[in-house]
Formats: sequence, C-alpha cells, structure tokens
Amino acid sequence: MSGPLYVPVLPARPHAVSAYRQLNPAVQRAVVPLWNLPPRHGTDPEQLAARTRGDVRAVSRVHRHHPGWIDTPFGDEPQLRLLASALSELGRSTLLRPVTGPDRPEAGQAAALELARRKGIGIGIRVAVPGEWDGATTHTVRELVARLDAADEADLLLDLGEVLGDRPDGGKEALRALDSLMPLAPWRSAAVLSGGFPAVTAVMLEQGLRSEPRTDWHAWRVLTASTRGYVPWLGYGDYGIQPARAIGREPSSGRGGPAWGVLRYTTAESFVLGKVLARGEDRAAVNRATARQLLELPDFRGAAAGAGESWLRDCAHGHGVTGTGNAAVWLRVGNIQHMTYVARSLRA
Repeated sequence: MSGPLYVPVLPARPHAVSAYRQLNPAVQRAVVPLWNLPPRHGTDPEQLAARTRGDVRAVSRVHRHHPGWIDTPFGDEPQLRLLASALSELGRSTLLRPVTGPDRPEAGQAAALELARRKGIGIGIRVAVPGEWDGATTHTVRELVARLDAADEADLLLDLGEVLGDRPDGGKEALRALDSLMPLAPWRSAAVLSGGFPAVTAVMLEQGLRSEPRTDWHAWRVLTASTRGYVPWLGYGDYGIQPARAIGREPSSGRGGPAWGVLRYTTAESFVLGKVLARGEDRAAVNRATARQLLELPDFRGAAAGAGESWLRDCAHGHGVTGTGNAAVWLRVGNIQHMTYVARSLRA
C-alpha cells in the first residue's frame, strides 16, 4: 500500500482551485486534494444540476494530470447523483475520483461505486469520526467494502473533522478507528484528515497578531508515534486554513460580508493570524502593516519560499500587487502558503 503524502480537504471554490493551480509543480505533485462541493439544499433542480456541473468542471480543469478526490459530504441524494453524473460526463478528461461513505444514502453509494467501476480509477471511502470511535461503524464499512468488485481499488479517508483543544485524544481516536478499518480491505492508500484551524472572531485579533496551536498537527504526531505496522503508510490530511465546519456552509450571495478579514501564516506549531480590513479609508495602510508584521516573524521563510510568501512581501511593501486583497485573495494566499509548508514539512 502506498499513497499521497498530503491530502488537503478543500472547498470546491475559486480561491481554493486557484491556490492549487498556483502551487510549485514539485509541491503540487505531492498534494492530492479532497474537494468538497457545498450543500445546496432547497435549490431548484435545474439550478442545482447546473451549479453542480459548474463546480465539478472548475475543479476538473486542474486535475487533468494529477489525481484528486471529489465529494459532496453534506449533499442529499439528488446532489450525490448529480455529482456522479457530472464526473461521468467528463469521462477520462479528469483524474478526479468519486467518494462515498457508510453514512451516505444507498442510491448515492450505488452511483459512486458504478462510476468508479466504469472509469477504472478507484473510489474513496470517507469514514467520519467526529467523536469517540464507534465500533458499530466497522460493520457498515465492511458492508460497503463488500460491494466492491475484486478489481476495484479503494482509498480509506478517515475524517476526524474538528480536532481542537477540547479534543486532546484525536490521535488516539484515529488509532482505534484504524485498528478496526485497516483489516477490512487491501486499501490502495489510507489518509487521516482533521481540522485544527479555529473559528476566528474580531475580538481575537484586537491586540495584533495572534497565534493559535495547530492541534490537528499535534494529533498527527501522536498517531505517528505509534508502533502500529500500518502507520508508515498513512497519508496526512487537514482542513488547512479554514475551520472544518466551513465546508458545510451553503454558498453565500457574495454581497455584503464583514468589514474585516484575516491574513494567515502557518508555522511549525501555530497558525498566526492578523486582522485586515475589507473596506474603509485606512484599509490599505492597515493591511500593509499586518503583512509587514508577518514578514517580521522569526518563522517567516522568505519571499522565495512560495507564492504565498511572495504575495505577503509585495503586499507589505506595495510591490507588484494591485491593492491589498479581499476575502478570496486572503484565502488563496493562505492556502498556497499552508499547503506548500505542510508538503515540505512532511518530506523533511
């Protein structure tokens, strides 16, 4: 069994697609994203079909040469079927793999399994562990795996969801789950996914830069300290620079929004957060000052480290950028910097 070095859990949104596209080629080869379509409950059927196909096509364009998974974890049965249909329409022009899980509607499972079988590129089995491991899940996963054909290749995506400071046993929970799940199939690969990025409020940032612990990374280190035989084969996955719950949000209208935002910088142990302004007369001055503070961090790796760092340098000094960004730009830059740093850390 072998698999990807790093599995970032990304929303199928333009800022994340652009971030993946702009990764250094060597980093991009080490990254196999799990893309998540947003839920669209109550959407008119024709609009749902059009938007689902649009989301899938946007992601597929950056996966003509590198594999990835695509899922709609909060979608209902119609959206699950539409995702499978959209992937089927793309044929072999994309290397995106479908995903299903033991908690999905049966019709959605059947559509994903049939698609994986026809395309011949395998399927991701996403198993959610939002709290303590429930041994009953082993039975439901076994039943799902039993529906695979002998030639089908399956990837185990163990999804812990949020692993914040109030969940210190996340790594141990992952081990308990893996002890039960790893023997169920000759998995092509296995990855453990978790989210440690906090929900950020304006109050948190009033005193300048703020550091929040990378609790997902801490859980990973607990897991990899184990002597289980499967541990060296595991891939690391995280929800990056947004809270894990963000992928479950319905798409916004794009109008309005808060008057402030966040610049993010990932270090070995922390997410460093700085407040920026989305509007107002002081916007440019405040945003450039925050970027300069990030450049002054002892852990700042220099503008040559990647496109994330070079954007921060240009923003700080007013070189080569138009304005000082907006919410989508700040997310794109944060994703590039985070994915680049994590991939290189895992290789070290």
